Amino acid sequence: MRYKLLGQTGLYVSELCLGTMTFGGAGHWERMGKLQLEDAAAQLKKAFDAGVNFIDTANVYSMGISETITGQAIRNLGLPRDQLVIATKATGIMNELPNGRGQSRYHLMNEIDASLKRMQLDHIDLYQLHGFDPLTPLEEALSTLNDLVRSGKVRYIGLSNMAAWQIMKALAISDQRGWARFQTVQAYYTIAGRDLEREVIPLVQDQKLGVMVWSPLAGGLLSGKYKADGQGPEGARRTSFDFPIVDKARAFRCVDVMRPIAERHQASVAQVAIAWLLHQPVVSTVIIGARTMPQLEDNLSATRLRFTDEDLKALNEVSQLPPEYPGWMIAFQGQYRASAPIKE
Repeated sequence: MRYKLLGQTGLYVSELCLGTMTFGGAGHWERMGKLQLEDAAAQLKKAFDAGVNFIDTANVYSMGISETITGQAIRNLGLPRDQLVIATKATGIMNELPNGRGQSRYHLMNEIDASLKRMQLDHIDLYQLHGFDPLTPLEEALSTLNDLVRSGKVRYIGLSNMAAWQIMKALAISDQRGWARFQTVQAYYTIAGRDLEREVIPLVQDQKLGVMVWSPLAGGLLSGKYKADGQGPEGARRTSFDFPIVDKARAFRCVDVMRPIAERHQASVAQVAIAWLLHQPVVSTVIIGARTMPQLEDNLSATRLRFTDEDLKALNEVSQLPPEYPGWMIAFQGQYRASAPIKE
């Protein structure tokens, strides 16, 4: 297991992060997984023993049950708090009352206390906005997060599922006011879905943010277990919940290239998909969430894969995004400066 600095902080996190969306299984979250305390604790121990020090959850996962299981599992296992980086998120619908969702000061203040209570913690290492709230002014949400950092309840802040312009606007506000600044972007990114590279990744590189990848297997589609017609094994998540949105033709073209690479490295197709992300310098950590222990063990083993230049060339070429404006024009015009002669 390797460790990377998270954003512009001095905090090291493991290149794989254990996701807990599969813990609990209440309501529609059952489609993701329904691990209860004993099995969740076994996964936490397996991940920790493999060197994972980063755990990501959210208040909305199974309506708080995932956080409760995560906290109790950590306590039951006796895992050292000072060796864990624990992240959670808030924004989603927690109840049907008027203020049971969003990023108002009211909601975020309530939800941080609820998350701390469920996980039996006195602070959250990384607190993330779980999407964009079109109603709450960014100033209100950011000032609240800043107050949470100052109070000691939160160490660092991050965001998830936002457009580049929204992220940049938030960073500008924080910089102008001298508030705590976003350090991470949690986003969907896979070899079959490289849309993040159009706007968000250039921003991340410029602003030196950390990238936390969710759904590295595209909801299981890149596990190698699905046929080109989309049919998968019985009980597979994609058969009942076709998410995230993926260009399936592109995905299966990628899988066709990934299979022989997996065979050469005596690895699974899923490991190749995760390892490709681990080879991207912009990625700080890849969040893995498993419904079974064999799935978790397989995902953890992705860290041992080291691609050859030929492997990376084949994977990059098959998954390359089609050019779009203004990207192709920026690249075209930029070459004039990149190749400009220097006169002494």
